Amino acid sequence: MEKYSAIILAGGKGTRMKSEKPKVLFELLSKPLIDWVITALKESGADGFCTVVGYKREQVREHLSGQCEFAVQEEQLGTGHAVMMARDFLKKHLNESVAILSGDVPLITSDTLKSAHERHKSAGADATIITARMKNPFGYGRIARDSAGRVEKIVEQRDATEEQKKIDEINTGTYFFKADALLRALDGLKTDNAQNEYYLTDAVSIIRDRGGVVETYEVDDITEMTGINDRAQLYDVSLMAKERIYTALMKSGVTIMDKSSTVISPDAEIAPDTVIMPSTVIKGKTKIGRGCVIGPNAVLENVTLGEGVTFNASQAYDSVIGNNVKVGPFSHIRPGCDIADDCKVGAYVEIKKTKFGRGTKAPHLSYIGDAELGSGVNFACGCITVNYDGKNKHRTVIKDKAFIGCNVNLVAPVTVEEGAYIAAGSTITDTVPRRALAIARARQSVKPGWRDRSKLEK
Repeated sequence: MEKYSAIILAGGKGTRMKSEKPKVLFELLSKPLIDWVITALKESGADGFCTVVGYKREQVREHLSGQCEFAVQEEQLGTGHAVMMARDFLKKHLNESVAILSGDVPLITSDTLKSAHERHKSAGADATIITARMKNPFGYGRIARDSAGRVEKIVEQRDATEEQKKIDEINTGTYFFKADALLRALDGLKTDNAQNEYYLTDAVSIIRDRGGVVETYEVDDITEMTGINDRAQLYDVSLMAKERIYTALMKSGVTIMDKSSTVISPDAEIAPDTVIMPSTVIKGKTKIGRGCVIGPNAVLENVTLGEGVTFNASQAYDSVIGNNVKVGPFSHIRPGCDIADDCKVGAYVEIKKTKFGRGTKAPHLSYIGDAELGSGVNFACGCITVNYDGKNKHRTVIKDKAFIGCNVNLVAPVTVEEGAYIAAGSTITDTVPRRALAIARARQSVKPGWRDRSKLEK
């Protein structure tokens, strides 16, 4: 797979989104739009990126930090102007092909980019335009060809004649260029058009007029090239993305009970025989093993689950969950948790930066933070690790087969040794020895006949 470089246009304000957030950072199935584009580029062989930023550029820079170079477009003077801002990047890739893409066209696939690049290289083209056929091409630039069928120029809607508006082959806004040919063409761009902007499309005409080879690659699925200008289009594209991703998952053996209420990241991996119940959100690089039942009303983000997990009406983030684990309902697994096989995190349990050994159970109504629990531990109802002293967080260690009774406070740092037993209602501040019983509560006192003498009865 031959490498190429790419320039991503991401400087626009996205006025119609009605937001202070840059358009390319809006999420599609929980993944930012520009990340969809970068994923497709990487999978197709692109190596070396420059993102042209403008509006709220620091937010985009922060999001893409370490992934690419940046060029700044201070004024929004058209696509040609945006590419002009990346001249220094082009000079470093003079002997390569360079793709030009928009950061708000998320459904383009790596297969399309790979095939278009192969066409560009095999034809020895100086410029290759990815095109598509549309029954109603209103608003798109048209591919004007000469009598021999060769590309003559790209005509924008506002500049097109009535005859040119009848052309059904449109410019998708995605290109491959020889970097040196593009650099030379940029010097010839002018603003003598209806919008007084520098059109990148004019670079194609300049290359052709100078004797360069201009090729096209027609994409079969026009939905790949759907851009996003407002939130209504974002929703429409999300439906297209769902259909693509969910169909592939179901064909691979995953059951999705309700596509309309489910959100699954394109980066998620789900093994066969897993069932995704309604109102489930699976975000990031979550990986789910075979034979799980997820949901209803579940949220998973960057979580790895083993096989046979039941995850009911709960949330988990940046953690690892082993095989045959039962979670929920209404539990919260915060980042940094590692739950071994055959464990239970029951109803209304919250855990954070905690490790469970095999077979450990926290059935309900507990908080476990900054802790390490061995195997076979029972962490009963109403118990908490008191991990924060107002300034620092402290660790709790509970070793194998310890039994923590109901309504116990474990004031960290503290250790409960193997097989120890803590009586219900205790507040533990010191190490509990192996196989010992710890009781830390006031002795019960009974006052016979107290109510008869109480003022409450008078």
